[in-house]
Amino acid sequence: MAQKKAVVLVSGGLDSTTVLAIARSEGYACYSMSFDYGQRHSSELLAAERTAKALGAVEHKVIKLDLRSIGGSALTDDAIDVPEEETGGIPVTYVPARNTVFLSIALGWAEVLGCDDIFIGVNAVDFSGYPDCRPEYIAAYEAMANLATRAGAEGNKLHIRTPLIHLSKAEIVQLGMALGVDYSLTVSCYQANDQGEACGKCDSCRLRKQGFVQAGIADPTRYQHA
Repeated sequence: MAQKKAVVLVSGGLDSTTVLAIARSEGYACYSMSFDYGQRHSSELLAAERTAKALGAVEHKVIKLDLRSIGGSALTDDAIDVPEEETGGIPVTYVPARNTVFLSIALGWAEVLGCDDIFIGVNAVDFSGYPDCRPEYIAAYEAMANLATRAGAEGNKLHIRTPLIHLSKAEIVQLGMALGVDYSLTVSCYQANDQGEACGKCDSCRLRKQGFVQAGIADPTRYQHA
């Protein structure tokens, strides 16, 4: 019997790397996918390649998109500063429609590969408040995916798998460690430098730091400043 396949969205960060480890532990042949979408730095893409290799992805694909051409986010417009203090509401690091765009391309690859499962590391507990990380969004997207594809129309139900969606960052770290994830390979920072060193100040860095502290695990992140 052929090994079941899954497309796994990987950003090079803590959450998506944990999801890749989970998919592998569940017996999937993992096809990982990253996006060069005009984000502030390429360090996360290099991290995604490292983690995909370390966790045994069958194939790692990098899709080039130009979300910088529409801007609207601190991650795709250099004129908008990345906040270094907590802000109210949906932060300016939210990239308009990003997960919808990413999932749509992953959905196409899943059809080509003939697999029924797409894994994504969205989280609705310790997160920045992005609307496309909520359970109701994922449920709506999965319903749409089954209406929009040949696979769905032919009765091959597609699943958007979100194993981290209800976990705290500390629980994610503990789970990843149990699965053998090397978090020193990952980059979560919104404004990491060319060496992949984190700023330690942005929202993503704060959540990541907090996760390691609460998990009682030494933080392997390399920071720009001691």
